[in-house]
Amino acid sequence: MDPAPPPLTELDEYRWEIPTGAVPGMRVPGILFSSRALLGAVEHDPSLQQLANVATLPGIQRSAYAMPDIHFGYGFPVGGVAAFDVREGVVSPGGIGYDINCGVRLLRTRLGRAEVVARLKPLIEALYREVPSGVGSKGGLTLSSGEIDEVLAGGAAWAVGRGFGRPEDLVYQEEEGRMARAEPKRVSENARRRGARQLGTLGSGNHFLEVQVVDEIFHPEFASVLGLEPDQVVVMLHTGSRGLGHQVATDYIQRMDARLAREGTKLVDRQLSCAPIASAEGQEYLEAMSAGANFAWANRQLITEGVRRAFRSIFPGPESGHDVEVIYDVAHNMAKEESHRVDDAGPQRLLVHRKGATRAFPAGFEEVPAAYRRFGQPVLIPGDMGTASYVLVGLPTAIERSFGSSCHGAGRRLSRTAASRQFRYDDVTRKLSEQGIIVRSASREGVTEEAPGAYKDVEEVVRVAEGAGLTRRVARLRPLGVVKG
Repeated sequence: MDPAPPPLTELDEYRWEIPTGAVPGMRVPGILFSSRALLGAVEHDPSLQQLANVATLPGIQRSAYAMPDIHFGYGFPVGGVAAFDVREGVVSPGGIGYDINCGVRLLRTRLGRAEVVARLKPLIEALYREVPSGVGSKGGLTLSSGEIDEVLAGGAAWAVGRGFGRPEDLVYQEEEGRMARAEPKRVSENARRRGARQLGTLGSGNHFLEVQVVDEIFHPEFASVLGLEPDQVVVMLHTGSRGLGHQVATDYIQRMDARLAREGTKLVDRQLSCAPIASAEGQEYLEAMSAGANFAWANRQLITEGVRRAFRSIFPGPESGHDVEVIYDVAHNMAKEESHRVDDAGPQRLLVHRKGATRAFPAGFEEVPAAYRRFGQPVLIPGDMGTASYVLVGLPTAIERSFGSSCHGAGRRLSRTAASRQFRYDDVTRKLSEQGIIVRSASREGVTEEAPGAYKDVEEVVRVAEGAGLTRRVARLRPLGVVKG
């Protein structure tokens, strides 16, 4: 019999607490950002137990947090945020995720809805052709060992230097598309082999390329700065570090497991495998994680060029690929060292884990691109392929309430297995077609596993993030066509 879920205490309309003591060994409470409408999907879900378990880890500060798109993950729940003192705390690969720097990039075009809808089917076919997708998808660049080292060290800048994009693309990426502490030698040969032919590929699962239209503007001033206006066509892409990042996580979980076994340390959940941040295992993992993150940024940069090629092939002339511009690129599987105020002693250095959660820094932070700094960092929230996605912006209250973090999407309501059992490919594609949405997928499972009904209501998720003071709505985007892995 599964253990009873930990108790939840309602703090206010958008925050729920798992009190310290609900699980033996909790050092801080667990805080869930949610609403009564969303609670039903997680009240008896193992993800709440995972949130409480995270609160037992050494050096954790303030609270363990979960975003409104929370669902079951490996070790940490997806949507989990936890910050650890860099001197006394730990780093846990399960708090970053296997797909290191899985993230979302939003691109703008100068095309309107009507002209794209008129040529939507050939455009989706061109995107499918230019950006390889599917399980283990290959067909991207074939990299030598030396070239992989350059990618792992250089990130998106390496791609731009090789002609895959332009310098201004880098300005509008988190960390400008490169983690400086990356150390390629910390990445195993097995990980390198897995990534050698995957750069520039979409992958499978919930990864996608989606052609969207700006449906509504909520924050006209910031939308204008972002270059967004009603009825404009944009492209959202979602993918990460592919097999290379997955192998990095596997390698270091095994190393940390071995260390814990040598020490005789028992965790409440073995999937929380971790090492002290200051240890050799902790530091080397962070160097390898940073290298994997750079691979992911290079991957999204190559895909951006694939999108540009597709648009040029369908819309030749001045309104073509050279006008596909990067709005922002944000990571949602990462650990970063940041300064935050935990108590009256002043700011302290923390390692903030965000798994299925995105940074949401407000106005004035140097980490936000200069052009956006007066407003705050864009937060990109994909919904499901049948409803909507959102552009949000971080709020000052997010710093004190979630270490400057927000949700990363709608969040799964059903597992992939459950979705495949419940939905049929023909039904899903027919219903999307009735909405005018074209889907191109490498497999039938890529559609059924990602059926709209498998996800939470993105409108409610965004409402909670806004109500909790984490983010503010900027624009809603509606899907026109999607390429699924």
